[in-house]
Amino acid sequence: MYFWENNYTRAYDWAVEAKKKPQNTKQVIEKPSVLGAIISLGYCLDLLESDGIQELKASYSVLEADCQRRNEALIQNRSCKGSDETLLRVLDCAVIEMLHKMREKIEEKPYDSVRAVFFEGNVAYPTAGFREKNHIQLCIRNPNCIKGFFIPLDNNASYPRV
Repeated sequence: MYFWENNYTRAYDWAVEAKKKPQNTKQVIEKPSVLGAIISLGYCLDLLESDGIQELKASYSVLEADCQRRNEALIQNRSCKGSDETLLRVLDCAVIEMLHKMREKIEEKPYDSVRAVFFEGNVAYPTAGFREKNHIQLCIRNPNCIKGFFIPLDNNASYPRV
């Protein structure tokens, strides 16, 4: 199950966009909404940390060598219809799945979750390193990491935003 970390607005915007372009999602979204969750990441493959990226790079090398050995082309990340952004991250998914298989094969502890940053959208201003749709995404592999769900409350305009 996938989540945006602390980003209600980005999650809602994604749901609205997914309703407009159902070909880009696995499920049809009839009424865009956001559900909050209380999550413990457990044993997390954190791709915002150097060790996680090194493990990812090693997995890519194994996947690439496996494709070469089988004389198959390595799949590539690609854009969705109507976008030039790389949003269909099938290679990234395959690399992470390979990493999980490698760990299982050598009987390493499985990851409960994966945490990564995604840089998406238009640049925030000329030459910016920030984009309008940047977000941190969580993939929860172990459902026991999800402690509960809730409906997020609207901010009360009578009080400062926290």
